Amino acid sequence: MALTEIAIKSAKLKDKPYKLSDALGLYLLVQPNGSRLWRLKYRYSGKEKLLALGRYPEINLRVARERRDEARLLLKEGKDPAAERKTKKHEARIAVKNTFESVAFEFAEKQNVVWTTGYRKATLRRLELNIFPDLGRSPIAEITPLQFLEVVRKIEARGATELAHRMTQVCGQIFRYAVIEGRCPRDITTDLRGALIPHVTKHMPAIRPGELPELLIAIKGYDGEPLVRLGQQFLALTFVRTGELIGAMWPEFDETETLWYIPAPRMKMKLEHLVPLARQTRELLTQLRAVNGQRRFVFASPAKPHKHISNNTLLYALYRLGYHSRMTGHGFRAVASTIFNEQRSEGRHSFDRDAIERQLAHVERNKVRGAYNRAEYIITRREMMQWWADYLDEQAGGQFVEPAQSED
Repeated sequence: MALTEIAIKSAKLKDKPYKLSDALGLYLLVQPNGSRLWRLKYRYSGKEKLLALGRYPEINLRVARERRDEARLLLKEGKDPAAERKTKKHEARIAVKNTFESVAFEFAEKQNVVWTTGYRKATLRRLELNIFPDLGRSPIAEITPLQFLEVVRKIEARGATELAHRMTQVCGQIFRYAVIEGRCPRDITTDLRGALIPHVTKHMPAIRPGELPELLIAIKGYDGEPLVRLGQQFLALTFVRTGELIGAMWPEFDETETLWYIPAPRMKMKLEHLVPLARQTRELLTQLRAVNGQRRFVFASPAKPHKHISNNTLLYALYRLGYHSRMTGHGFRAVASTIFNEQRSEGRHSFDRDAIERQLAHVERNKVRGAYNRAEYIITRREMMQWWADYLDEQAGGQFVEPAQSED
């Protein structure tokens, strides 16, 4: 006799589990604790097996019969319903793991060796804002070039052409990673070549070498926070990246060897970098010790001593000096590179091109070779850095770094 909803609802609890049979192997198992569980008894390859079909009342009698009938169809095709269910669950887990978003996070995690923490966070944030809302949950292997193009054109529509190109580049890296991992057939972003609005790269503002004297004199006369003036002077003397400067910690400086060892995790390309300390730079360090010598960071924030100053602190100081849209902290690198190469090409100094590139921490193509040659050309680089500091003194009309005032 077939089951009815009334019979199920009126079933009383007993001390032991018992069955309410329906038909074709389907039954409801009534437990002493009140739970009612659908089960299907069937035979496969001569063995009796049991398949769970859900819990009543979440699965009512009609749905339970539908699931039974689906299982019986599989049996007719020679398939084991229980094995098929396991396969589908496994495929579902793989599908979740293979969404574009999941693969993107996995790829970003693998880049920890070459990406800085800040770059990783910024990249994932851009993906979360611009790509994941449309494609994040899509299986990466099923995303088509047209779908991807529609997403990046939304970015273009906001006028963010540079971001559209950058996101295409990053997503291309993610697709190529998925190809290597066997989770995607190919990198679809290659089909978009020529489809995006061309973007003209804008270099960070930097003054011309002829404008350097005026800037150095302005920095010397900076009347704001003294630590900021010292930071600007240090940046001009060492021409490191602003992020590398503000994160400097005292143990990185070896004043016996007169070298600043910037550890790999703080460098853009995760390779340790050496900065020879010219006499003027060592004088700056003496003055900085008087301000922040007891703190972790060389450029510890006056407002929050446990943290360092921000990139914007130095940038806004340049704005205050009248260099808005004319100069940035990064601009010191461009100015130094231009002057060194001019001196070399005009025969005034025999600065080695490779030594210049090494001091600018530009990574060579052979990254393995670069990793083991952080001190390459160090003698030449010491001479270069002292020449540069003396050159800044000359351009500033005297001493670019004034000696600390004696208390006597």
